[in-house]
Amino acid sequence: MFDLIVHFITTFAVGFYLITTLQWYNYKISRVIFKFHMYRWHLFYFLIPIFTYIFAYKFFWIYLFFGYIPALMLWFWRIKKPLKITKRVKRFFLILGFVETINLVFMNKFHYNPGIALIVVLVITLIISEIIEAILFAKYKKLAKEKLQKINPTIIAITASYGKTSIKNFTYELLKEKFKTYKTPRSVNTLKGIVLDINTKLPNDTQIYIVEAGARERGDIKEIVKFLENQYSILGKIGPQHIKYFKTIENIKNTKLEIFASPKLIKGFSYEIPYNEKVIVIKDKISNIKATLDGIEWDLEIDGEKHHFKTRILGKFNAINISLAIYQAYEFIKDIEYLKNRVLNLPYVPHRLQKLEVGGKIIIDDSFNGNVDGMMESFELVKSHPGRKVIVTPGVVEANEEINKKIAKKIDEVFDLAIITGKSNKKVLWENILNTDKVYINDKKRLEKMLQELTKPGDLIIFSNDAPDYL
Repeated sequence: MFDLIVHFITTFAVGFYLITTLQWYNYKISRVIFKFHMYRWHLFYFLIPIFTYIFAYKFFWIYLFFGYIPALMLWFWRIKKPLKITKRVKRFFLILGFVETINLVFMNKFHYNPGIALIVVLVITLIISEIIEAILFAKYKKLAKEKLQKINPTIIAITASYGKTSIKNFTYELLKEKFKTYKTPRSVNTLKGIVLDINTKLPNDTQIYIVEAGARERGDIKEIVKFLENQYSILGKIGPQHIKYFKTIENIKNTKLEIFASPKLIKGFSYEIPYNEKVIVIKDKISNIKATLDGIEWDLEIDGEKHHFKTRILGKFNAINISLAIYQAYEFIKDIEYLKNRVLNLPYVPHRLQKLEVGGKIIIDDSFNGNVDGMMESFELVKSHPGRKVIVTPGVVEANEEINKKIAKKIDEVFDLAIITGKSNKKVLWENILNTDKVYINDKKRLEKMLQELTKPGDLIIFSNDAPDYL
């Protein structure tokens, strides 16, 4: 009986680690295996327990109760993104419990190696779980499609290598006073997330539905627009974001261009890449951009005439994002003066060059900016600050070493103090930041205290990109 209890606890402990990592990577097993950023966690919390169980199962209980479970509890307490108990997670544990119960009956009868049995239980659980989730998703997708057809809103789909959430929010702000407008929340941008959003939150009186579309591999965006059948599409700036997944810029470009593959597309707006005669490219229509810590202003050509726009939103690159939103809004609101006023009063997008003043210090929260171009432009922006400049950053996550060397060099030019967070880019940043004072912090819970100790009134502190603990 004791051996069966040990096996039951072990199965659920390892299963807990497995489902947590799957949730981080959108339940894609291939990504957890091939794209994981902290492989030593797989070693300590998955492989070592299983192999220890296989080869030393008579004494495994000692390791389980005095080694593995305490270590797993400490890991769970320290990670920034713990497991969310969703319906899918509950189903996973129910399936795991069912399969494990059957296994315990056979294990008690035939006395086979419990370590091997653990592997079999996890594999069978994953297979059953995938089948059930596929069936349920097909049902939810059908319901979402029926709801869309009943509401019949005008749909705008938006993508970019970076800036798509900002473009979505800007477009929403320009349209919401004139139309019943709804946008996907936060950074929801996968087909599963969009389907859930439609079924649970999309209001029945929606006139314009603005959807963000993201991708980790070819076909992801095409699948979204084929489902939405959106009438309008926006493609922002393309760059090396997620280059580790796509391998080449060409692959990224081809994937992002899928945003124009909607069968009901009326018109599209692209920053710099043409697609077909329905898509308007606006790069050459933007000019005279001026960016300061007070905001940005620029000229934008619309219908052959130049118009001057101003906003308190920070960052030169946001002139591009707002211009795309203006072009889209102009399809519905043919009133330039109205749009100018809306642009002037645009609210900050949370965590994207959001300016705050706390205790005499200027805080620039750019923690959701994870691309090299945006980070470099934000560095240029804070360069004008006359006081001491401090950066808190993990570098560019999901980017190669050369990109992070470029970031390090720019940090050397602009900042007086660099606080490096996260493990993935620690080495390259530390070795290439040569002139700026630098500090490494491996526990973000200590960050607030460190900033209190190392900064003073008059300082500018920018939080540039942020990374979950598993990166």
